[in-house]
Amino acid sequence: MITALPIHILPPQPLLQHTDKLMLIGSCFTEHIGKRLSDAKFRVLENPNGILFNPLSVVKSVQSYMEAAPVAPSDLFFLNEIWNHWDFHTRFSGTDQAQTVQIINRSIQEAHTYLKEADWLMITLGSAFQYFLQENDRDVANCHRAPGQWFEKRLLSISVITQALKEMIGQLKAFNPSLKIIFTISPVRHIRDGVVENNRSKARLIEAVHEMVEGYEHCFYFPAYELVIDVLRDYRYYDIDMVHPNFAATGVVWDQFFQSYLGEEARQVATRMLELTTAANHKVRFPETQAYEKFRNSQLQKIARYEKDYSYISFEREKAVFTSL
Repeated sequence: MITALPIHILPPQPLLQHTDKLMLIGSCFTEHIGKRLSDAKFRVLENPNGILFNPLSVVKSVQSYMEAAPVAPSDLFFLNEIWNHWDFHTRFSGTDQAQTVQIINRSIQEAHTYLKEADWLMITLGSAFQYFLQENDRDVANCHRAPGQWFEKRLLSISVITQALKEMIGQLKAFNPSLKIIFTISPVRHIRDGVVENNRSKARLIEAVHEMVEGYEHCFYFPAYELVIDVLRDYRYYDIDMVHPNFAATGVVWDQFFQSYLGEEARQVATRMLELTTAANHKVRFPETQAYEKFRNSQLQKIARYEKDYSYISFEREKAVFTSL
């Protein structure tokens, strides 16, 4: 019988508590873990710049949160009838320049306030490839479907990545001395770069991140990449594009995170919250039945108890679901 490769996951010290505040930044894989944390009713702020793949863009975004420096209308560029910002995902783009600036600045200010009080910063790096504008050598986080000839693509060296991360960590220590940092590497393979090139890229990220973990006692590494690539290593765990881990794969990663990084009490609370949010997300076909009325009342009673026990959690969405017919 073939069994999966064993993997030893070093838990952080201290373990995560359910009362902790977490900020998550990085690749699209960040959003999978962020969704599960949110469903478990952790306090989470996720990707204030939108999805970010490369380390320089992550570092620049974190630095902008600490500085709380607003963007100006002149920082935007107009392309394909839309206003965009090179450091922000397209979900921040818009047809109205003033409104786009307002939305971006609101996100920066929210991130500034949140990061100042956060207990954990979870950074998921996806690629060591970085795009730079040809005209001024400016690094960009998102190309916004601009013409390819506008950019130069470079594979960042380990020394460049480590220097940027060290600078960010030092600034964060001064900004929020109690903040702990969890690094992960996204298991999403950037095949458009090429198979060999993707592996070189991931290797540089892994080496740089481990240098941070070895050099700073408040930095930790969660092996999401290794769990998917080396432990699961089966295309059953990928979407149809053979690149993105599917729901089953992210479930395995979440289970390992849940067991390794959460304290016992946090796991108990998270389990209760997941049961509640799952019930609230369930699509009811016959809400007029007595069976559903009994179920609905039991959930409202549960919420009433939880509001007393967990005053830091908002249950407004769940109450709205179970009080509406």
